[in-house]
Formats: sequence, C-alpha cells, structure tokens
Amino acid sequence: MDSTLACLAAWMPRQRWYAAKGRPPSLRLVSWWDLPPVTEADAGARIRTYLVADEGSLPTVLYQLPVVSRATEAVDASPDHIIGSPEPGTTFIDGPHDPAYTRALFELVTAGGRGEGPQTVATGHPGPRVRTPDAPSATVMSGEQSNTSLVYRSSGMPVICKVYRQLHPGLNPDIELPTALAASGSVHVPRAIGWIEGTWPDLATARGTVTGSLASAQEFLPEVEDAWRVALRAAARGDDFRSSARALGAATAEVHVSLADLFPTRETSADDRAATVASWRRRLTIAIAEVPEIAERRQAIESVYERAATAPWPDQQRIHGDYHLGQVLHVPGRGWVLLDFEGEPLRPMVERTRADLALRDVAGMLRSFDYVAGSIRLDDPDRSPEAAREWARTARESFLDGYAMASGADLDVEGAVLAALELDKAVYEAIYEARNRPTWVTIPLRAIARLVEKPAPVG
Repeated sequence: MDSTLACLAAWMPRQRWYAAKGRPPSLRLVSWWDLPPVTEADAGARIRTYLVADEGSLPTVLYQLPVVSRATEAVDASPDHIIGSPEPGTTFIDGPHDPAYTRALFELVTAGGRGEGPQTVATGHPGPRVRTPDAPSATVMSGEQSNTSLVYRSSGMPVICKVYRQLHPGLNPDIELPTALAASGSVHVPRAIGWIEGTWPDLATARGTVTGSLASAQEFLPEVEDAWRVALRAAARGDDFRSSARALGAATAEVHVSLADLFPTRETSADDRAATVASWRRRLTIAIAEVPEIAERRQAIESVYERAATAPWPDQQRIHGDYHLGQVLHVPGRGWVLLDFEGEPLRPMVERTRADLALRDVAGMLRSFDYVAGSIRLDDPDRSPEAAREWARTARESFLDGYAMASGADLDVEGAVLAALELDKAVYEAIYEARNRPTWVTIPLRAIARLVEKPAPVG
C-alpha cells in the first residue's frame, strides 16, 4: 500500500482540485470502496475509489480518488490521465477518464446499488424517474477547481454527475437544496437525477464512522451560457441589461422564498448579529495587514458596520451561499437557472448548511455585477470608465428591483445590513486578489471607496 500512496502523492499536486498548492501531500489511507464492472469490456479492470487523508493540511483534508487499475499492456489512455504504476505491470488511471469507472458511477447513481470496502459503503440514491441516456458516453468538464464533473450524453436527457473530491460529514447542500427545490416544482434549478451517499471511518475520533455525500447527478443543460458571459458580453457592447438583471433578481427571490418554505427559518438572534459583525471586523483587520491601501478607510468601513449592527435584520434561512453570475445559466425559454448550491467548498459542512441571511446572496450578486464592469475596464483601459460604472449601476438597481418585487423584502429597511454585507464581500475580495491576482485588486478597492462614500444598496 505504500507504493499506492506514493503514486497518488506524486500525482495529486498537479490536479486543480488539490487544495494545498505548492506543497507535497502527506497521505494516509483511510479506506476505499469498490464497484463491480458494468460490462464485459470492463471485466479486466478494478474500479476502486480511495479515501486518503492529507495530514499535511490544517485541518486535515479527506480526498476521494476514483482509480481504475488495469494491466499495463491493456491501457489505452492519454498520458495526461495516467496516475502511475505502483507495481510493475499495473497502471492506475484517473477514474473519471476511464469508461469502466464512468459506466459504474452512472449505474450506481441512476439505478441504485452499493459499493463496499473496509468500514466503508457507497449507496446510490436514484431520484425521480426521468429518461436518462442509454449506454451513455461520458466526458469530463474542464476548468473545475474543487470537484470533477462528468457529462453523460446519448439518447434521453443529458446528465451531469459531480464527484466531490473533498469529503465532509453531512448531506451536501448541493444535493439537499436543489433536490427539494426541483421536487417543489421550481423551474429555477435543474431536475434532480440522483446522488451517492457514503459512510467511512471517522477521522476526528479514529473510531466509528461518519456519513456524507460522495457524488450528485442532475439534468445537464447543454449549449447555454452562464450569466457571467451573458453580462460580460452585454457590458462590452454597451447593451441594455436592465430587463435581464430584473428577471435574475426575481428568479433569485423566488428561490429564496421557496427555500424559506421548504426549510426551517428563525429570527436573527443577538448572538447571530454579534458573530456576524465580529467576522466583518476580523476580516477587515486581515485585509488592512495585507492590503495597506484599505487602512485609510478603516474608520469609514467600521461606520458602515456600526450602522448595520443597530439596524433591523431579516430572518435566518437556507441560502445558496456562494452566489455570483457564474452560478447561474441563461436557458432560452426557461429563464435563469441556479447551479452549485454547495456553498464555499473549503468551509466545513456544518457551516454550509447553517441558516444565514438571504441578503448575503444578494450582496454576492451585486459584487458580481461590479466585477463585470471592473474586468471590462482592465481589459480595455481606453474605454470610458463612466460607461462601465453606469452599466453596473443600472444592472445592480434592476436586480434589486426584481428581487424586491418577487420577495416582498423592504430593501430600504434592510439596506444598512445589505450595504455592510456587500462591503465585507469587497474586503474579502481585496484579500483574495492581493494574494492571487494583484492586478485585479483595484476592482474591490474601488468598490470599497464607493460603498463607504454612499453605503446604499444600489451604490
């Protein structure tokens, strides 16, 4: 088994979903689970999913690594998808790029069944009966950062199956929320196909087991664009985006209203309020240390937070949790469809499933409109900055109009809290950009200046 871990450890740092960039993994095998081959063509392959803990990370990260093991002379895979050869004559292939795994995964998630290993069980939970592809072929989506998604096509409805690379105890909200919304008749989420539940050894106690989510599948909407691309093109052309933004605001509100009906809500407590304000202040302290330009606005930022702390707060409810233009698709004849309810993947599941302020999603979308305008200015420095700012202003205003109309929320009353949430998001963005894309830090810095000068929802 040491040779297997060494093989995986050499391969993992090159993968986009590996969290600790620039550091080799320190792996411990936790368990594995096996799936039987679906066709005779796969009979010579072993389909095994390893669960390995990277103990070099703080906290420890548990990874799910689907691997197809084949005799080396029988391997017909791209070198890009070969993990290595832990033993002479045997080759490991990254599971999502091998048909034996993709067929077995599709069978488990759409028809049910079990995969088993030491103290580990993977159980398929098919959703409502829909006509899914027959003998589907699978392709891996490119560009994902945290997970690996496979798209299955042939006849019937195309299906996308997301394999969660980092595992956490608890039902993933990316399964829980859209499944409930789809069952309630919402047109703003794809139809649910099924999901895979896992039970594995508990890392926290070194005894017993925990249960969590391994994969999910839903309707795939082909040949459609996400809202980021739609908005970016509109902004670049100077097209009027007000009606589209208003419809997006309404769709967002309708999803929030449905989530409040489907899941428990509660009044925001004094402890909730204190914890949120404290988190804003902690983030501001970090930001000032890393982005010194923010220091001159510290007093103005804190004033926005203080106004919010004493203003009326709406109830706590389930929300999207990581909402921006890239999480929404524009589907002709159907309108805006929301995706990826997973929340921030690096946060513990207990935090991602906790009730929160729906205004946090609203603030995230407002920042996303601002990023459209900011990216246009970076790409085309000769372009009029006033035109970009005006495009973002009208898009934000229209989004809020649509949201207020569909939700019934009084954004004048809740404006102080929304302004603080958006400002906190901009402060977070400044930290992120300074660490990862220094040339982009001007986008959140401009937003911070605007939001403290006029801390109102439409900016």
